[in-house]
Amino acid sequence: MPEGVAGGPSGLGAWREEKARYRPSRRETVFLVLAAIFLTHALLGEVVGGKLVRAGGYVMSVGVVPWPVVFVTTDLVNEYYGPKAVRRLTLLAVGLILYAFAVLWACIQIPAADISPVDDASFARVYGQSLWIIAGSVTAFAASQLIDAVVFVFARAATRGRLLWLRAVGSTVVSQLIDTFVINAIAFGLPGKLSSAQVVELSITNYAYKFVIALLTLPLIYAGHALVDRYFEGAEPAPRGG
Repeated sequence: MPEGVAGGPSGLGAWREEKARYRPSRRETVFLVLAAIFLTHALLGEVVGGKLVRAGGYVMSVGVVPWPVVFVTTDLVNEYYGPKAVRRLTLLAVGLILYAFAVLWACIQIPAADISPVDDASFARVYGQSLWIIAGSVTAFAASQLIDAVVFVFARAATRGRLLWLRAVGSTVVSQLIDTFVINAIAFGLPGKLSSAQVVELSITNYAYKFVIALLTLPLIYAGHALVDRYFEGAEPAPRGG
């Protein structure tokens, strides 16, 4: 087969060269996966958070469903890549949240077609509420994530790297206390969707849920550590939290 013909020696060599252009290390691969999971669930929490549901007689935002995954990935990133990586992911998430805010606002301004199964009022009612949630989250999310990273590091230093459950749960319960009250005040209190008493009740309920979830996700954190440690076996050594 002539040189340069697709499938010939030069074509095969070019394909191999293209494949060789991207060869991430195992640490890079894990970080990419964790970052993707983190960002996906953070954005999902923003978009669906306007829906309130009842659970056992209590009211909470359905946005609490995707957030436990954010807790788990935050702790894993902090454990293996350090607080600087958490800060960078947090800033990236804030940027994407603001971008989502702009896109949702633009989409609300575009009139629906007469054959659209979703009319303008319905679309604005659902995603317009998300705009308030996004506004609250930019503040609450950034503050809570940075506090989470700091508490996690101090707890790990105080326990000399032992008691994973303590730093995982401790960092989450402290950071989510701030996140929950701030986001609910901005998302539901400022626009007048709920009264001050209802905002406090909603925040207490949501925080109680997050506290329980922080305990229930401990097996996932330990499982995540085991999977990452196993995947890193044989890879080039790098310090945790580096």
